[in-house]
Amino acid sequence: MKVFIIGVSGAVGGLLARELRDRGDEVSGLVRREEQRADLAARGVDARVGDLASMKAEAMASLFKGMDAVVYSAGSNAGARAVTVAIDGEGVVTALEAASLARVRRFALVSVLPEASRGQNPTADEEFYFAVKKLVDVTVTMSDLDWLILRPSMLVDDPANGTVALGPAQPHDEIPREDVAATLAELLHEPRIGRQILELNQGATPIAQAVRAAVPRAFGGGF
Repeated sequence: MKVFIIGVSGAVGGLLARELRDRGDEVSGLVRREEQRADLAARGVDARVGDLASMKAEAMASLFKGMDAVVYSAGSNAGARAVTVAIDGEGVVTALEAASLARVRRFALVSVLPEASRGQNPTADEEFYFAVKKLVDVTVTMSDLDWLILRPSMLVDDPANGTVALGPAQPHDEIPREDVAATLAELLHEPRIGRQILELNQGATPIAQAVRAAVPRAFGGGF
């Protein structure tokens, strides 16, 4: 596959790029600085330099030409509201439009579990962040693309387990970023999974088996 990752210099995006490269896929991505581009090039990733917050759909579409899938894994991590709007909100909308213009059907968004902040007394900016993420999820589900929304539990840097819990609804716990990237790579290679919201948590099911179980029953899957 040819996959373009927005957020390829981030933790999950970088791990996803590695997973896809290990499968023999071609990976491209968007970065903010030239030194990031050079670093990724050394790892076999064709990164382009650009400002996600100000890029127009037409310019982004030119980067997506010839891709089989676009993955949006960029995020503001609940920072300043203006950044949240630009990256977690408007950036996704622009990427959706760009994918449509470039005729890339497959679009995957890394989102968050809706209850991620429950019981933790989130700040007003964090509440705003979760509200924006929810509204963007809705926007993605209304698009004509072959979309996929993956909502992982709290991300941690622990070593990968290689096993997960994946389905329409999962409790909020924590999951290694490596397992998120491996699951997303597996999902991208499963064309029968599309136009679905899937939640991801640590669990006991091998990743490939968990993805197969998420295939809709109409295709002979597990649900």
